[in-house]
Amino acid sequence: MIQAAKHYISWIWVALIFATGLSWQFGHGLGFGDQYHYAAVAILIITFVKVRYVFLDFMELRAAPTALRLAFEAWAVIVCALLIFLYWSGL
Repeated sequence: MIQAAKHYISWIWVALIFATGLSWQFGHGLGFGDQYHYAAVAILIITFVKVRYVFLDFMELRAAPTALRLAFEAWAVIVCALLIFLYWSGL
């Protein structure tokens, strides 16, 4: 069981590294060309997916009480949506 958990965490870590590289590439225009607004939104979404995995797996929130986990999930969705809204509205 412990070995499987370590293996799972290792794959999460590799995925986080890949996501970091992907967002870095989006910041340099990969796949979006002159449409940097879409790249910025993609970077924000990737960032909050990474935050979610860090909190759930490395801070062990996955095994936390349901209310705490739901509060975190709601926070992540609300803050990500708010940042995207503020970015697109130009505020």
